[in-house]
Amino acid sequence: MENHEEAAPRRSRIARRALIAAVAGCLVLGGTLMLLPWEPPKTRAPAPAPGAQARAAVTTGVAAALPDLAALIGERETHLRRHPRDAGSWAVLGVAYVEQGRRTAEPAYYPKADHALRTSLRVRARGNAEALAGLAVLANARRDFRAAKKWGEAALKLDPKRWTTYPPLIDAYTGLGDWKATERTLERLQGLRGGPAVMARAGAVYRDRGWREDAMAQLSDAAAGARAPAERAAYLERVGQLAWERGDREPALRHFQEAVRIDPDQRAAQAGQGRVLAALGRTSEALSAYRVALAKRPDPQYALELGELYESLGLRQAAQVQYDLLRERVRGAAAGGADEELVLGVFEADHGDPQAAVRRLRAEWRRQPGIAVADALGWALHRAGQHEEALRYAVRATDKVRGGGVRSALYAYHRGMIERELEKDGPARRHLQEALRINPYFSPLGARTAREALTALGEPPAEEVPAMDAKAEEESESEPEEESEPEEES
Repeated sequence: MENHEEAAPRRSRIARRALIAAVAGCLVLGGTLMLLPWEPPKTRAPAPAPGAQARAAVTTGVAAALPDLAALIGERETHLRRHPRDAGSWAVLGVAYVEQGRRTAEPAYYPKADHALRTSLRVRARGNAEALAGLAVLANARRDFRAAKKWGEAALKLDPKRWTTYPPLIDAYTGLGDWKATERTLERLQGLRGGPAVMARAGAVYRDRGWREDAMAQLSDAAAGARAPAERAAYLERVGQLAWERGDREPALRHFQEAVRIDPDQRAAQAGQGRVLAALGRTSEALSAYRVALAKRPDPQYALELGELYESLGLRQAAQVQYDLLRERVRGAAAGGADEELVLGVFEADHGDPQAAVRRLRAEWRRQPGIAVADALGWALHRAGQHEEALRYAVRATDKVRGGGVRSALYAYHRGMIERELEKDGPARRHLQEALRINPYFSPLGARTAREALTALGEPPAEEVPAMDAKAEEESESEPEEESEPEEES
């Protein structure tokens, strides 16, 4: 057995060997670490500032989520109380107010937007393309397309390469029925910029020209490429609307439902579900969808649609409640400087005073002679018993040569009913058939009337040759439009 004197040196040797091994290991590890590239410690990306996503959306003209919009508005208002000479922030706040008013159908935001945008111009009068373009966006939201054209063209003159000025100009030219300027402006926009926002704008123009497949492709690509949920939901709603316009009920419903799933505040898609569900015979669900849409966005157009659905079900009292809401919302819009004369004129023509509808829509036509106004005025004239003049406007709304290229079941129905009143049985039959071929469910009241009118017209006589006569007749009926325009404009 070892004594203590012999054991001590051995423990000392063992300790020295362990120390040498540890030092060697550290040297090896240190050399290895020196060979590896150094990376800084990973840090979590900073959270975006309140409303940052909404700011990016409103400054590029795309849909923004309502909570983000509220955050952006609150943040900019706070900032401007401290920095009232910040022209750029005034412009951003103005456009944010416009978007909030548009998303909620609350026109009280529009005077706020007007004040913010004009303050931006007072603070920086020269070179302020942002405020000028914002005023164009506001004018479009108010349906003042002449003012939108003026402001948009002024912004474009300042900075022709600022791509975000082009979309509100396209909306203005469309509202004025100037489709050549619309197409020219779209081409310039596409030369400057690509991406989902531009594809969506192209899709809207293609739809108005009757190029439905091209429109569907552009809007579908826009939805696929959109990054923000609210933007993607807005494009899906438009895809659903295109599908609805051609009578594809199930695809339309899927797109509307997906839009609402992504953005629960997408009320246009909610109302779209109401249209499709009614066409599918799911009436209780349709009524519920409309009510939800109207609760959060009391748009007069939705009130008109829901009222007509009630009326088609024989529920006249419930329909009247919606019609009263429509009138109330139009009055509120006027107080906010917004023009809802078109929807009020359409309502009066069918459910109120057709003569009052004619007066309103004549004034609207003088202000902004777009295709939708041409169709509505033609129908109001028909309902007021002025069928010859009505046909001129109905032709204008459906004549591709004059810009009425949109394939609308409602427009074809209106034209067919006017022609039937004028005993133009062949054209009436063709246009009523076309309306039901485009979308057999286009209106709970109108589709039923179209079928009844076709039944009353009966089968065409054997000598009728629709394919040869239709084009010649459309050309001959288009001629009086030019002669009558000076009287209409007076």
